[in-house]
Parts: sequence; C-alpha cells; structure tokens
Amino acid sequence: MTTADSNGASPLDAEIGALQGGPANLAQYAGRAVLIVNVASRCGLTPQYAALEHLHEKYAARGFTVLGVPCNQFMGQEPGSAEEIAEFCSATYGVTFPMTEKVEVNGDGRHPLYDRLTGFADADGHSGDIRWNFEKFLLGRDGRVVARFSPQTDPEATEIVTAVEAQLAG
Repeated sequence: MTTADSNGASPLDAEIGALQGGPANLAQYAGRAVLIVNVASRCGLTPQYAALEHLHEKYAARGFTVLGVPCNQFMGQEPGSAEEIAEFCSATYGVTFPMTEKVEVNGDGRHPLYDRLTGFADADGHSGDIRWNFEKFLLGRDGRVVARFSPQTDPEATEIVTAVEAQLAG
C-alpha cells in the first residue's frame, strides 16, 4: 500500500492554510498520531464532529490530534466562509481540534495533501477518490498513512480507536 505520493512526501509535508488564515504548519504534528478528516457542516454525517472532538480530547495528551479539512465538493454541504465554519463547529459541537482552510479533495483541483492521502487503501481495498464527507486517514507518529476509514465509520468505532491506540503505544 502506498503511504506517500509519487515523490515519497509525507502528508505532513503538504502546505495548507489554517481555517482562520496563515499556514496550518502540518510539520508541527510530526511525532503525533493524526486523524485527518474532510468535514462539512451540512451533511448527514456532520454529527460525527462530536465523536471527533471526544476522540481528540481523550487522546491529545498522549500525542494525538484530529485535523479537520473542510470541503464543499459533496453536494455543496460546506458552503460557509471560514468564520461561519469556525463558529458553527465551536458553537454546535464544541470543536477545539485544528481545522485547515477549505480545499478540494478530488478532481483536477485536488489539494496536494489529498494527493498524498488517496493512494492508501482502506480495509475493503478502496483507494483513490474521497467518497464523501468525513472520510478519515490515520497518520502514524512517523507522518505516514497507516489506516483509512470510510465516511460512515463512526470516529469512536472499535477499528478507529484500536488503530489510534496502536499508534500511541508504539
């Protein structure tokens, strides 16, 4: 399975902006396990924000971070501005985990971060394009993709929790 793009670059090498402006500086997560999730505020899966926040809070002190990546490519379910997204996430779900700028995860405009993620297959063998909002990629402490989970997989599902704990134990 591929864990980096064709140049061998880690997802943490990608340059991406923070939701509220300036660089997100993904390199700061080197040495941490990171769950990268493309998110949207108006999706049937949006309630996953609560579980993502709980996972982030539960494991942050042990070296884990959830990273939300807003995307409006799936039926326009993330139409808001950066300020609107931040306010919604904070007020509705108490989100404290970091968020990047809104990007495209598929197609010709796919952000380089997702170029480095989509080559990795999930447990069912799916690789390539992101299927929907809330698809999840777990990076190990070395910055490489170690697992991919479908959008429908709850962030607190056994397979995700087990994978996160394995990265934190290693």
